[in-house]
Amino acid sequence: MQESASEYAWFDDGHGRKTYRRVPCPNLNRSDLPCPMLIADTIDPMQSQADGKFYTSKQALRRTYRADGNPQGVEYVEVGNEQKPHIQKNGGVVRDRAAARDAVDKALAAVERGEGIQA
Repeated sequence: MQESASEYAWFDDGHGRKTYRRVPCPNLNRSDLPCPMLIADTIDPMQSQADGKFYTSKQALRRTYRADGNPQGVEYVEVGNEQKPHIQKNGGVVRDRAAARDAVDKALAAVERGEGIQA
């Protein structure tokens, strides 16, 4: 894949200020059509470990892993496709709003008393 040379130009930031930066080039690998990315149901022929038959559909293969879809009547787990439990962005820490409000109130009271102000 050949990359085009980076082009630079002056951009007007407003109020008479200008910035010299790279001109964004379009991604030629993407289509202009407003179409979502699709995931197909078809796969290469794969043998089910539950009943020994070959399947070319993900849905049909996963159906054999359910208890009502295989001759043993056993529920099988497809390894490698587990969903991770939702992890909060803040690392699972729950914010105590009352404690935060008390800390802000104490800080404001200290400022009003003149404590901690540097001249």
